[in-house]
Amino acid sequence: MPKTAEFFFDVGSPASYLAWTQLPALCAQAGATLVYKPMLLGGVFQATGNASPATVAAKGRYMVVDLGRFAKRYGVKFRMNPHFPINTLQLMRAAIGVQLRQPERFALFLNAVFTALWVNGANLNDPAVTAATLVEAGFDPTEIFALINDADIKAALKANTEDAVARGVFGAPTVFVGDAMFFGQDRLDFVKEALA
Repeated sequence: MPKTAEFFFDVGSPASYLAWTQLPALCAQAGATLVYKPMLLGGVFQATGNASPATVAAKGRYMVVDLGRFAKRYGVKFRMNPHFPINTLQLMRAAIGVQLRQPERFALFLNAVFTALWVNGANLNDPAVTAATLVEAGFDPTEIFALINDADIKAALKANTEDAVARGVFGAPTVFVGDAMFFGQDRLDFVKEALA
């Protein structure tokens, strides 16, 4: 039976971005299915009492350096977003909305948002910048903003977030292979072993 990697993520997490750059190829090599699970990291933090490493000055400074090291190792572009932290409630509703309503465009959506945030340093706290990012990627911002306000979409994001917390998630990214949980983009070697 083919294995599955469930990827719980939030686009506002730079570590989620780095994991996203690696997981598709890692899963393809393992013959595994990658299942994207958009969740609201702020909701996870609230439910678990956790907080961003950036809230501790020394840890935050170290995190930026460490993320840069991993980006270099992975051979991907990375820039710490100068507008961090980003309020991702609307972005994550949009992500799950596209996943559910336009699944064939989900990869394109993630590419646009992750690149805007963690390569271009765009301020996606600004609706006008978000709209321009969507247009550039070939999306109709009016359509996407309508998804954000859809009750079913809101409920789906809430359900994913609650499911994550119920399974022991306390941060992003978190990957599950069966019942085995792996937190952080720096644990992808363990994910690879679990899929082998």
